[in-house]
Amino acid sequence: MTEKRMSMSRKHNIKGAMLTVAKDLLEAEALEKTEERKKYMEDSCPPLQLPHSKEELAELCSQFHEKIEMGEDERYNLEFKLNLVFTEVRDLNIKMIDLKGKFKKPKLKKVRMSADAMLKALLGSKHTVNMDLRANLKQVKKEVKEEDKQLRDVGDWRKNIEDKSDMGGRKKMFESES
Repeated sequence: MTEKRMSMSRKHNIKGAMLTVAKDLLEAEALEKTEERKKYMEDSCPPLQLPHSKEELAELCSQFHEKIEMGEDERYNLEFKLNLVFTEVRDLNIKMIDLKGKFKKPKLKKVRMSADAMLKALLGSKHTVNMDLRANLKQVKKEVKEEDKQLRDVGDWRKNIEDKSDMGGRKKMFESES
């Protein structure tokens, strides 16, 4: 089925209407928030009546301290709960990424740097470390077995034939062919 496209003017009119409705909703929400704040302040903070004597003033100060402590306790509890929610959200995001199985691997640039220069960059200019890898290797002496030595000495095939000449004249047969 063919779908009819909307004209640009119709799209523009609809978009404008949506924006005006959204603006009205945001203004109404802002008014509600300010009314809630006023109501909360009236409930939690009654009008201040200054006392006339020192004892009444001390009592008023102690009441304020108690209210401050209660407010701090609430703030601490809310911050703690908020941190728990943030860590839970972060963990769930990590799990979601793991389940998707898509990891964006950053493209790494090739850096030509010797091991000494890399250590100097990591440790700073204070540490000058020479990293001579060959100096740290063990020196291994190779033991030469007698069998290997004999095999190397055999080297020339003519000598080998002369050694086996007791085979009843076979040496003469090799000499006549060559």
